[in-house]
Amino acid sequence: MPKRFRLTRRFNAAMTEDGYRRLRRFASEAGLDEGEALSFLFEHFDSVTNEENLTARLRLFNAELDERKR
Repeated sequence: MPKRFRLTRRFNAAMTEDGYRRLRRFASEAGLDEGEALSFLFEHFDSVTNEENLTARLRLFNAELDERKR
């Protein structure tokens, strides 16, 4: 029997405009709202990410983060 889908946790999240646009596009393509899309991505994080690509992208993002905050 599948688990009942309940959105029980809410939190404020700050996102870049590019990140939010991409989330909205993904949610729309998947037929989900933004909260459902985030839940899906985090519940299935290991299967929807490539560990090598994730590590490289995270390194680049962290390198640019201070400059992007200005």
